[in-house]
Amino acid sequence: MSTSVTRLPVTWLYVPGDRPERFDKAVASGADVVIIDLEDAVAPARKDEARANAAAYLASRIGSVEVHVRVNDLAGGRGRDDLDALAGLPGLGAVRLPKVESVGVLDGLGVRAYALLESAAGIVAAHAVAAHPAVAGIALGEQDLAAELSITDESAMNHLRLQAVIAAAAAGLPPVPMSVYPDVKDEAGLAASCRAARALGLFGRTAIHPRQIPVIRRAFTPTREETERAGEIVQAAEQAERTGTGAVALPDGRFVDAPIVAKARRTLDLAERLAPEN
Repeated sequence: MSTSVTRLPVTWLYVPGDRPERFDKAVASGADVVIIDLEDAVAPARKDEARANAAAYLASRIGSVEVHVRVNDLAGGRGRDDLDALAGLPGLGAVRLPKVESVGVLDGLGVRAYALLESAAGIVAAHAVAAHPAVAGIALGEQDLAAELSITDESAMNHLRLQAVIAAAAAGLPPVPMSVYPDVKDEAGLAASCRAARALGLFGRTAIHPRQIPVIRRAFTPTREETERAGEIVQAAEQAERTGTGAVALPDGRFVDAPIVAKARRTLDLAERLAPEN
């Protein structure tokens, strides 16, 4: 039974591409991934400048914090120009593609990509998009979806979130991170929103301000009860490995299988990573 644990990002921080003085600050913010945004956060008149800023920053950058770039819509020429300018840069971890609605735009990318599903057509195509070999992960653009579909009920949005969770899991992709929470001052609302989506199988969240990062980290930190239960499961699994019994039996008599053990190991790793002293 493998004991390796894949460490998934918990926090993803957007930084506008036309504010290069903020790039290093974003990298130092504590976010697991920084996303330089060339799309929504940049006015049309400054998009070429933002692209040049991102390319210059990534041309020689090497660091432990992964940096992604959200390019413009590939349906227009600007998005393709963004990809051309970023191709082969050593500091580029991946690109985030907005408004993905079909697999056609994903062919021949030549770069690791995260597909953003921001429309009804994107939701319909979720399984095909997630299964495309160029796609490293998917996420929802919830504000655009809510606007297009006139959704005001959170339960309806949960239905869309679950569709993304299922599509990602079926394709073997990492769990879907949550979309941004637009009110940077409402930390209680952000925390509650994170906890609710965590229960649906989403993991981690994008942020638009560094002050949101510790709130997100706390919301995705396993509780004491979850950590203790995970420790019990892992201990039983290790005992089964030592004795060669195969089946993993808990002290209360219940048996657990490999996926439950793997989840328990991820829980312990996450609890260690997100402990307050870290």
